[in-house]
Amino acid sequence: MKPFRLLSATYKYRKWLSSGLFGLLLIFTGIAVFVYGTKIETAKLIAALLFCGAGIVLCFNCFRRIILALLQLTKNGQMPLSNNMLDIGRNIYRRSQLREGPRIAVIGGGTGISTMLRGLKTHTSNISAIITVADDGGSSGMLRRNLGMLPPGDIRNCILALAETEPQMEKLLQYRFKDGDLKGQSFGNLFLAAMSGISENFETAVKNMSQVLAVTGTVLPVTSENINLIAELEDNTIIKGESRIGEHHLFHPGRIKRLYLDKTNVKPLESALAAIDNAEVIIIGPGSLYTSIIPNLLVNNVVDRIVKSKAIKIYVANIMTQPGETEGYTVCDHIEAIYRHANNERLFDYCIVNTQKIPESVYQRYKDDGAEAVKIDAARIKKLGIKLIERELVQLKDGLYIRHDPAKLADAVMSICSDIERIGR
Repeated sequence: MKPFRLLSATYKYRKWLSSGLFGLLLIFTGIAVFVYGTKIETAKLIAALLFCGAGIVLCFNCFRRIILALLQLTKNGQMPLSNNMLDIGRNIYRRSQLREGPRIAVIGGGTGISTMLRGLKTHTSNISAIITVADDGGSSGMLRRNLGMLPPGDIRNCILALAETEPQMEKLLQYRFKDGDLKGQSFGNLFLAAMSGISENFETAVKNMSQVLAVTGTVLPVTSENINLIAELEDNTIIKGESRIGEHHLFHPGRIKRLYLDKTNVKPLESALAAIDNAEVIIIGPGSLYTSIIPNLLVNNVVDRIVKSKAIKIYVANIMTQPGETEGYTVCDHIEAIYRHANNERLFDYCIVNTQKIPESVYQRYKDDGAEAVKIDAARIKKLGIKLIERELVQLKDGLYIRHDPAKLADAVMSICSDIERIGR
């Protein structure tokens, strides 16, 4: 906190500081009255207690007001401030508990990761979200082409997932313009683009936006380099660009054989590698296999650091297959695709899967679009040495869209952490 701001706060609350000083004077007076002389008389005892009691009340009120003032300075206008000391105490206790939570690094992108972050932030504030920057479609792709910046969409969603914002602020940042040249653009993307313009680099822009929105944890792009995805299908057809890979089934159906970047030796962000090194838990997924998860693993040193880490490594399986990427894939097919691209066959310790039945009306709509529930091939998964964690994890967004339930998914992750702490690793 800057000294000038602290000085202005103390000036604003000078009457409460004065009452606190007067309270201290009364306490010292009471003590003096009590210890003066050798005899303890009833009148002297009552006077001492009155002086001390009044002084304690004044000091308590002064302390309460100062705490409120300092909280007002540090909250950045994001959360309503309570005048109830009990609420403040609970909030301070909650924050201290979150600081004691496990250090978690989440790797991926898309809506799956942001959903998970919403749940995890209620258990720990030691979260690092390492996010892919290969998106080249939609409003993010437009800003990437026009401004030469890294795509902001997935970064924005993760920042909002970890932010302590009022609902109205989140609505503002998620708002998409409906008309004119900005049609389809997200205000949050433009906000991050503007922040990027006044910051020395994109990493700093993300950090500054996180500070403005009082983010719990850290959001990091996996690299600061401008990268593009290239997919080779089983019939050797080459598909270039993240957006085209995700919808190639519409113009050239076929399974993806391998994914690679358009440049070699892509340098990772050092802070992203540090987050992996410091993590006690590393989570990969959920999210689009070939356009959100695997791209992170193609950046230099990311896989090496994950393999070397002593952290618990968890894969969170998708609930549904994705047309254009994972038609017909089982859970183990997803894992084996990751292993192939990571050139490592021992990456995960645990796999969290959904066992909850999806309402037929919603499921049929997904089937009509070419998606189906990801089948859990438990025997194959266990052969890979991975422990299977089965939970009911489905949440229906707006009654139409299948998503992971943030709270239930976070509980599943924390149950693994608790088991590890209980039995030791």
